[in-house]
Amino acid sequence: MGNSMIAACKNGKFSLEEVDSYFPVRTECQADVPKTFFRPKVGKTLSERRWNAAFSQEGYLDIAGVLRRIQRGGIHPSIKGAVWEFLLGCFDPNSTFEERNELRQRRREQYAAWKSECQKIVPVIGSGKFTTNAIVTDDGQPTEHSNTSSDAQNTNSALPVDNGVCDKKVIQWKLNLSQIGLDVVRTDRALVFFENQANQAKLWDVLAVYAWMDKDIGYVQGMTDICSPMVILLENEADAFWCFEHAMLRLRENFKCTANSIGVQSQLSTLAQIVKTVDPKLHQHLEELDGGEYLFALRMLMVLFRRELSFVDALYLWEVMWAMEYNPKIYSLYDNTREQLPELVYDGKVNDKQLKQYGKFERKKVRTGATKQNDALAIFLVASVLETKKKRLMKEAKGLDDVVQIVGEITGNLDAKKALNKALKVHKKYLNKVKRS
Repeated sequence: MGNSMIAACKNGKFSLEEVDSYFPVRTECQADVPKTFFRPKVGKTLSERRWNAAFSQEGYLDIAGVLRRIQRGGIHPSIKGAVWEFLLGCFDPNSTFEERNELRQRRREQYAAWKSECQKIVPVIGSGKFTTNAIVTDDGQPTEHSNTSSDAQNTNSALPVDNGVCDKKVIQWKLNLSQIGLDVVRTDRALVFFENQANQAKLWDVLAVYAWMDKDIGYVQGMTDICSPMVILLENEADAFWCFEHAMLRLRENFKCTANSIGVQSQLSTLAQIVKTVDPKLHQHLEELDGGEYLFALRMLMVLFRRELSFVDALYLWEVMWAMEYNPKIYSLYDNTREQLPELVYDGKVNDKQLKQYGKFERKKVRTGATKQNDALAIFLVASVLETKKKRLMKEAKGLDDVVQIVGEITGNLDAKKALNKALKVHKKYLNKVKRS
């Protein structure tokens, strides 16, 4: 244990200054960033010492003990990236150090191959720079770059058009690159980390390669909010990519949009059903205000409360949710699919010992057989926010604009820990009502 951690332990808490030092905010932005509620606590928060002690000599991880600690108090910033890789199913806890090193190396090589493919088409990729300018027209023809752009945004390079025969998806990928650049500039701009052009370019590269690899989804606004923490927490770009890619296996369907529907619609429908079940009066009131489709909750579900919380609180919320939803089957399922995570069907063969390797939210679902993928903890979190705002919504909301305003007031004022506890209570209430009906 380092000296700074020893000093923090004296009060039974890690100092907030120590935690914030991992994610410093630019001086001129400090007055504008949301308040941080999360306080890591010794004996509750997963520390580096406790994390290292959770591995056997060969490298097998005591995932049950790790999940318990995360659910109690989150993860210390010094090890977040390494722990997230397990929570998101990048690695199997029942693997050795050697097996994981071999897998990591293969993944790094795969990422390098995809990035090389991208770089041959758009040379600025991997250059330490990125672009916010459109590099092709809608029909795939190269655009003329002005020389007024900053070095960070000017590619100044020839951009081949596949010998004049451009596949529609390749054109769309090239069109996406400028939008990714615009979003990179806007994402977490209050953090000192993204003052560095190379770090912005790293985020751009990861998203550009992902959009190339997943041509069905490509790039959708909001992905930068999901990817940014991975780039900050994992120094190696390929490792950050695979962490993001596994997170997208959970969230991918939210970003799938067609002319007739938005990807997150199924979760919004589930949210409507949950609120209708646990609080029929609130649901009826929202329906009367033309809010029955719950589109006002779209952003919260799309980017997992990133805009409603401080950076530190958002990371805490994600890791606790992932720990609570952890299912030991996810590594094998993720490893065999690049699509949406299949439903984890309860087959009645999970004993009490095995259940300890599940997060407590997932454990409840397994015990009740309620294992639908749409019943995510994030949906119950939104429902808990609506429950918290119920009095004001019922009394003051006279139209959909009022609903948006009242719900929007949680931005910067949401305590992630309290909200999670409330979400679990809403989940319990929902299961009880469904069981009785």
